[in-house]
Amino acid sequence: AVVLDSETIPNDVVFVMIGREAPLDFFRRSRIPIRGEWTARTWAGFIAFFVFCVFLYNWKSGGGLNHWFQEHRLFPYNLAAAGPLREPGFYYSLAYCLCVVIFGIGRIRRRRTPYVTAQTLTLMAVQVVPLFLLPYFILPAMGNAGWFENGVGKIIGDNLFPHGEYWRSFGLILAWPLFIWNFFTAQPLWWWLIIGCLQTFVIIPLIVYRWGKGAYCGWVCSCGALAETLGDRHRQKMPHGPLWNRLNLTGQLILAFAFALFALRILGWNWPGSWADRLFQAGQAFYYHWVDIFLAGIVGVGMYFWFSGRVWCRFACPLAALMHIYARFSKFRIFPEKSKCISCNVCTSVCHQGIDIMNFANKGLPMQDPECVRCSACVQECPTGTLAFGRYDGAAIKLDRLPASPVRMREGK
Repeated sequence: AVVLDSETIPNDVVFVMIGREAPLDFFRRSRIPIRGEWTARTWAGFIAFFVFCVFLYNWKSGGGLNHWFQEHRLFPYNLAAAGPLREPGFYYSLAYCLCVVIFGIGRIRRRRTPYVTAQTLTLMAVQVVPLFLLPYFILPAMGNAGWFENGVGKIIGDNLFPHGEYWRSFGLILAWPLFIWNFFTAQPLWWWLIIGCLQTFVIIPLIVYRWGKGAYCGWVCSCGALAETLGDRHRQKMPHGPLWNRLNLTGQLILAFAFALFALRILGWNWPGSWADRLFQAGQAFYYHWVDIFLAGIVGVGMYFWFSGRVWCRFACPLAALMHIYARFSKFRIFPEKSKCISCNVCTSVCHQGIDIMNFANKGLPMQDPECVRCSACVQECPTGTLAFGRYDGAAIKLDRLPASPVRMREGK
């Protein structure tokens, strides 16, 4: 028994907790940085970068700054070149690709596992080829060469790229409702509707079932590409805890809004000028400015260096919210070896999706949180090689063949 304040408490085991509070005041006086603590310098840097993101996305997305640049013939509207070289979006995409490639090379050199190498090279290739070279160079060159003027080429051009809208090819990679503009058109573009529905409701569910949500978020998506490269050094800054987990529902609300808008769009196609059409126009403008530009762009990128690169992906992406539903039926898991877990919490601290991975690992439970994007940081940084990617193959467990853990690589696993 234990006597506490003159009260006798029966017990079987007593744990003596001898910890103490960290001497934070001493650290502050010694100017030793405290992880997670915001100083005046932190706030100044955050506000300055956030303001830069407001400027950047307003400039590239047709906002007031964009119109001011056009009126005053400022960059890129002062260039003699025609075509995409006079579009701010071209330079934004170019800078995006450079960040993915440059910081991707840094990630490969720093992480040094076959999994990270394959994943990062794939993200770089997807970002550079179909999301940059194809819409800005390859398709325009094909159009200028007359590929879309006759025969089968004309059919393809008229149905996929009407009026030379080659930017619609983004929809080949970015599925609805992450990319809404091939669905929310003045008249239905049937080819894009079929392609988009196959992507969102057939192909993605199948790959999520087999490999998990991260097969798209961590290997294909352009948002994930920047998060896994530019944001790689900042993944430990993602907030954790019950309050932040409740904010994950933001994406579900945006997903419901996207479905409601699409229903209004269908009604508007059938009854042009009706109340549904007018309501859709207002809703689409709201979605564009507050979801596409503010949340996905300004907030998502503006918080990279203070809240990790997955703020948009975790909390607000409607496609991710839809994949959370698919992931409930997935075979993908992160499997732990309970005997190896030392409860160091490294796996949880580096998860930029806010998953409490250690809570699964030290109990020997397979991690099946739908937020997981297969970034491999938890597997790669576990000091004892506790974790491994895998799936349920019937009643059996089948681990991935692509090594993601340096410890397991040294053990020959």
